Amino acid sequence: MAQTLDTTFAALADPTRRTILAMLLEDDMAVTDVAEPFDMSLAAISKHLVVLTAAGLITQEKRGRVKWCKLEPDALRAASVWMQGFGQFEPVNLDAFERFLESEFGQHHPPE
Repeated sequence: MAQTLDTTFAALADPTRRTILAMLLEDDMAVTDVAEPFDMSLAAISKHLVVLTAAGLITQEKRGRVKWCKLEPDALRAASVWMQGFGQFEPVNLDAFERFLESEFGQHHPPE
């Protein structure tokens, strides 16, 4: 479980990856659509997507010629359970998490 937590928290540590997760809260997105609002190369975005996929926070699948990304919200469950062990945190409420991400990052806007 420690390795899973390390991978999850490492993935969440980057603001670009957190913004990508916020974008995927609304719907599945093509990789090119995920990359669009960022001022970085498609290869750089792909590296972020690899980290998120390795952490189990998203899945990627090919539909025709297009690669799609999908949020896997249950992947945060282990991190939530771990934080609850400290007695200071409530269980992760995905609706509240979505509101938090939207308040932090707005609608599809990368951090500056």
